[in-house]
Amino acid sequence: MTLESSLPNTLATFEWVLFEFLNAGGFNTCFKMKFTNNSGIVIRFPIPGAIMFPEEKVRNEVSIMRFLLEQTSDKIPIPVPSIFRSGGTKESPSELGPFIIMDYIPHEGRTLPRAELPTTTYDKASSYFEALAELHISHLRSQRNEANISKDISTDDLADDFRRKFVARFLFRKLVRDQEQRKKWVFYDNGPFPVWCDDFRPENVLIDEAQSIAGVVDWEFTYTAPVEFAHAPPWWLLLQKPEDWHKGLDDWCAEYEKPLQTFLEAMRKCEDEAIHNGRLVEGQRLSARMRDSWQGGDFWIMYAARSNFAFDAIYWKKIDQRFFGPTIHEDDHFSEVWRERLHLLEPGEKELMEEYVNLKVRERNTWRLSWDPDEYTVGWIKRMKEIKRMKEIKRMKEIKRKEEMERDAREREEIEREEEMYAELLALLTEWTG
Repeated sequence: MTLESSLPNTLATFEWVLFEFLNAGGFNTCFKMKFTNNSGIVIRFPIPGAIMFPEEKVRNEVSIMRFLLEQTSDKIPIPVPSIFRSGGTKESPSELGPFIIMDYIPHEGRTLPRAELPTTTYDKASSYFEALAELHISHLRSQRNEANISKDISTDDLADDFRRKFVARFLFRKLVRDQEQRKKWVFYDNGPFPVWCDDFRPENVLIDEAQSIAGVVDWEFTYTAPVEFAHAPPWWLLLQKPEDWHKGLDDWCAEYEKPLQTFLEAMRKCEDEAIHNGRLVEGQRLSARMRDSWQGGDFWIMYAARSNFAFDAIYWKKIDQRFFGPTIHEDDHFSEVWRERLHLLEPGEKELMEEYVNLKVRERNTWRLSWDPDEYTVGWIKRMKEIKRMKEIKRMKEIKRKEEMERDAREREEIEREEEMYAELLALLTEWTG
């Protein structure tokens, strides 16, 4: 397949005048083509090694973008780029990798507020939350060196660190499995299950010169999810995640309150306008539900469910005492709180925890974290090695060519000097014999 054959008919008749690197994000590399009619397209490839299932990632993003275009065209349209062509590695030019060719959306840059995987679908929110809880346990069990192991930490301290982590994950699963606990935060067990995008944030919303929304991009991490996800306000109002806030979680919460109120007020005004125009009904408001989620603490359950690396601090600081009562130890010393929660574990969980802990302790000297790369990444690595080899050959040829040119130049200089010397001698001889 050639690139030209992938272009839409409306562009195939025009000549392209510019092909350039556009940008690279956390997961994709983008190139832009501009045509003589001033229109443009974006060609996007997953970055090798950045994600384990690049072919599935591309198929998923293409499906959700087409779904959004179809489902919102006659309502409140979401400005998703049109897709001209997509395919897997075998279908791409030179087998570069899975790709998407889509509309280029003109926009202006703005500083705006910025393993074991389940393969089943779920008909209940509680089933989905339980699957996420299981994933947290599975991740800790199978991920090497999860605890940022220091060489100086003792074996006993290391084991307790893992016990604290496993207790938090077992109790989080208990919040889902226990019906009485679950009723406190899962209010729509039977749905609805709206479309949810984990990567939906300001930097993926493109703005034109008039500061109107021109397009929304990066839909690859989109799926249907419990509606409680949508009822939690977005973490990105402070631009920085709670676990990355240098002054700690409590300070993040205090600072978050300020933009949250502004955000909810703006959302309510938009909801009022949409209801007035008949595009929404009163029961579809999100502003009040987001406020309740934040004030009641459900925000933290949704955040912890989706965030493995922030899970432990969030669980012990924001979730544990809400459901299981106060503890003797202060909140800031949750490294010891887990001991007070051992009696809450289900039968068999203590034994299972010790089995896992022993395994993790034995792994402490295994410092490298790796997994087998996918076929796409392996192919890319081979291609990069070949390119590097060809560049080296070219470099050596260039060096040799330069050396030959320098040698030829020296030889010419020597010949010219000899010719000058002979001319001078001839002139002297002519003068002497004259």
